[in-house]
Amino acid sequence: MATKNYWEGSERYLCDPELAQAFHISRTLGMPLLIEGEPGTGKTELPLQYAADQQLDLFVYPAGSKSNVEQFVAKFDHVKYLRDSQIEILNAQREEKGLNAQLSTAGRRTESLSDYVLKGPATQAFSAPHSVLLIDEIDKAPREFPNDLLYALSHRKLVMPESGEVVEVSENNMPAIVITSNREQELPTAFKGRCIYHYIQFPEADKMRDIIQKHHPKVSNQIVDTALDIFYQLRKIGLERSPTTRELLNWLKYIKTFSTKEAVTKLNALDGLGTLIKTQADFEKVQRQLSLSGGQPPMGSSMN
Repeated sequence: MATKNYWEGSERYLCDPELAQAFHISRTLGMPLLIEGEPGTGKTELPLQYAADQQLDLFVYPAGSKSNVEQFVAKFDHVKYLRDSQIEILNAQREEKGLNAQLSTAGRRTESLSDYVLKGPATQAFSAPHSVLLIDEIDKAPREFPNDLLYALSHRKLVMPESGEVVEVSENNMPAIVITSNREQELPTAFKGRCIYHYIQFPEADKMRDIIQKHHPKVSNQIVDTALDIFYQLRKIGLERSPTTRELLNWLKYIKTFSTKEAVTKLNALDGLGTLIKTQADFEKVQRQLSLSGGQPPMGSSMN
């Protein structure tokens, strides 16, 4: 079952008290935790780091435009079943002719339909004690997908195709389920009702400093101060896509390869801008500001 200990983060993940409480409630009640928030705020990292820190089995389903319950739960391999049926007929014919060599079906038997069920991440997680299941970016999936999950979430029961096998868990034995959304589309109300909900606010500078400390503990305060100042200035100038926590961490990973003095110079020159800026329009906007300010980083919200 999902462990019920109160998890407050790890050496690699800073979990704020509100998120830790929501995650604890979801595991205590055997309900999924639905996390929404800006991209790059650590939604996906929560189950990944929790599973790694607690040494639990992790199953991941990245949602997309073609997501469906069959991929998520299980599907029946009709091609393999048909091939094995033909092999069984051929083996019977060979036996009639007195031929001893038999063609192999790798131990599968056509009368055992469960041999042909390919279990998806949901079924694997429901079958594995102390596991973690991540449904990542569910807002990218067709609207029918979250609606189709209602039965499984409500009854804690999965039915395998063709074989009719039922995989069922009790409330106490539910895996720790985390579902993330960037809010590209609104999720069905009934689906949200089956989840514990938490919205991750974008970190303020003090919290961001703590996050950096988790990932880059040896970076000097001067580099961190300069990077944070520029990072939050960039987020205030009206870019199409503001830089995220993940991108700031990547920028620092690059910058820390230089000496402190050289690193600060490179930060102020926005060296490695491609780690922060992800559209051509935003890149041009920042470059114009640099030209206007004599090569200095954009300041505040002065740029229009």
